[in-house]
Amino acid sequence: MALFSDKKKGFLSGLFSAFSGVDEDFLDELEEKLILADAGVETAEQAVEALRQQKGLKGDQVRQKLIDILTELMEKAGPPELTLNTKPSVILMVGVNGVGKTTTIGKLAKRYVQDGKKVLLCAADTFRAAASEQLGIWAKRTGAEIVRHGEGGDPGAVVFDGCNAVKARGTDIMIVDTAGRLHNKQNLMNELTKITKVLSRELPEADREILLVLDATTGQNGLIQAEQFAKAAGVTGIVLTKLDGTAKGGVVFSIASRLGVPVKLVGVGEGADDLRPFDAREFAEAMVQ
Repeated sequence: MALFSDKKKGFLSGLFSAFSGVDEDFLDELEEKLILADAGVETAEQAVEALRQQKGLKGDQVRQKLIDILTELMEKAGPPELTLNTKPSVILMVGVNGVGKTTTIGKLAKRYVQDGKKVLLCAADTFRAAASEQLGIWAKRTGAEIVRHGEGGDPGAVVFDGCNAVKARGTDIMIVDTAGRLHNKQNLMNELTKITKVLSRELPEADREILLVLDATTGQNGLIQAEQFAKAAGVTGIVLTKLDGTAKGGVVFSIASRLGVPVKLVGVGEGADDLRPFDAREFAEAMVQ
């Protein structure tokens, strides 16, 4: 499955349509397109300067070199694979409301249950009405177990119970949902910090992935979100959702280069099978198609 449909071209499409060589006009246009695609000024300047240093490239060699440069920018952040080698392992999902956290959890649960893993969902978003009910629907649909408390409960207490449950039941993977918004940002970050402390205390040997779910349409606001969540929870990877719409997705270059956080998964549709491992070169090729 391609990242983009034929109707949705990459943000650099058309750049090479009237290409006559790597000159300053071409480089200026490239930098402008990268910035408009939410890659950020710093990242755009890095990519353009790297291409400027290349000599003697002709025709499609320029396009291929640009793909190499963008791929390298993303790969510097680290490997895209999830590290879940212990039993149990933990996936902590963070991100603001509306980015697709719960749906992503459901897709991950389905994948691991189909792989023969015993999965437990932990409903630590106790602040959003119906959050645990939605997670319960995914648990039933995928065959995962679930631990939850009532609305307004203590998220740290839910995670504590989840940790006890996975130890008692021989669970392979616990996936923890978290709140995307409280009455102020600082409280949200404090809750995330408390949750990570509970996990460290109760499951100190467990592999832990802290995945920040970002809506690909968010643009440079995604970088601000990434900075805030990385500070509170120590984000290990990005899940980029809604890449099937009108999103440009260029913010992943900024996140990779400025924060050193790799993109690990991309959502390219609403179906349970539309969550895919991230491939930096495939992404760069799609952007430059």
